[in-house]
Amino acid sequence: MLQSIQFRSAMVSLVLLALFLVFWEMASQPPEATAAQTEYEMLMGGADQEARVPPPTAVGSLALKELGNPFYDAGPNDKGIGIQLAYSLYRVLTGFFLAAIIAIPLGFMVGMSPLMQKALDPFIQILKPISPLAWMPLALFIIKDSEASAIFVIFICSIWPMLINTAFGVANVRQDWVNVARTHELGNFKTAALVILPAAAPTIITGMRISIGIAWLVIVAAEMLVGGTGIGYYVWNEWNNLDLSSVIFSIIMIGIVGMLLDMTLAWTSRLVAYEE
Repeated sequence: MLQSIQFRSAMVSLVLLALFLVFWEMASQPPEATAAQTEYEMLMGGADQEARVPPPTAVGSLALKELGNPFYDAGPNDKGIGIQLAYSLYRVLTGFFLAAIIAIPLGFMVGMSPLMQKALDPFIQILKPISPLAWMPLALFIIKDSEASAIFVIFICSIWPMLINTAFGVANVRQDWVNVARTHELGNFKTAALVILPAAAPTIITGMRISIGIAWLVIVAAEMLVGGTGIGYYVWNEWNNLDLSSVIFSIIMIGIVGMLLDMTLAWTSRLVAYEE
């Protein structure tokens, strides 16, 4: 039954994709030339001066070309899509894991201590709604390095979902499991490592999954601001070159990489899932 639903859903997705591509191709076609042309049109060789979104065939042709040699390096402003994505992934994963190193232990402390939960909650509620990009000017001023500033912005946007989910998961571990650990005279550290961590792991991974999605969203905008390298800079540079095919191709690649990151953590969450 499950396989049947998966097959049918896949077929529906393919049909919707085909319809979208056909509509896109038809909407991207230039209008038919009229018999009478103005003097300006005659001087311009009858060219259509209205800017149009490139059709999927043009984007597909560019994609084949870019993916055929994704790691070429022809200078500061001409690098392959693979290199640009690698820069972005490096910044995202560095900021993400730095946030995890701080957020998960801090979340354990908040979840296990009502006192710390009440003490830190005002700071979390004030800092959490601040847009990560609002920190960029301050980071550039203090750190004075665009690379480190971009990583700092990823760190800031990644820390809150992990911290909140970890604290929630730890605080909601079944009390009788903790009581059993105390009955066996386990210390706080062993209780946290052997009982609370496995029980809270699905919630922690969910927080990490949310964080990686936000981080991948933010890095594109951050790289548009700091420039130099990365998929965000690639999008902005191609827009300045008025190459809409490259812009659309890079948008698709951003979506594919984001999906792969999410699928990786979704697979990890299935590994730590359990039934009560």
